Amino acid sequence: MEDRATPQRQIRALHTQSTVTVYQAYDPALGLPAARDGRFPAGWKRERMTWVKPSFLWMMYRSGWGTKEGQRTVLAVEIRRDGFDWALAHACLSHYERATHGEQAAWKRELRRAPARVQWDPERDLRLQALPYRSLQLGLAGEAVRRYADEWVVDIRDVTPLAHRVHALVGDGRLDAARALLPAERVYAGPPVNA
Repeated sequence: MEDRATPQRQIRALHTQSTVTVYQAYDPALGLPAARDGRFPAGWKRERMTWVKPSFLWMMYRSGWGTKEGQRTVLAVEIRRDGFDWALAHACLSHYERATHGEQAAWKRELRRAPARVQWDPERDLRLQALPYRSLQLGLAGEAVRRYADEWVVDIRDVTPLAHRVHALVGDGRLDAARALLPAERVYAGPPVNA
């Protein structure tokens, strides 16, 4: 159970001193070769923005526990911490906030230039219900996508069986058993996120 004092926006992730784990879900035609080879296959589109999520449960919400069309392979992508920090330092908030950006035109210019975007979405509980605080989604484009695919990836694992096991336990009402299988996400003390 989360403390009521959890900040509204806070990065929580499975991480070590040198890596951060983020999650993505793909069609098996892309996801399975990526997990097998430890890198994204040739069919992975570098010219598109790719979104990574440090929250396992937010990924479960997004992918329907790895059952949605095009998202049936859930990947845990372990990336270099310095790369993750670079993306955060070069990110722009994905939506305009007057208190953060001042003029909307300035935010639009920053958004066009930024190789990464920060989006804060409601964190999810085991039943995938929204919690009163937010989790990070990090969008990578241009230079950030290239760095992600070519420099930052340390390991790619298929965690679809874990997703299905946790989902089954939740369906059986065995929440403590399901919770025990979740990745050990904790507060990530990286660089300040201006977005």
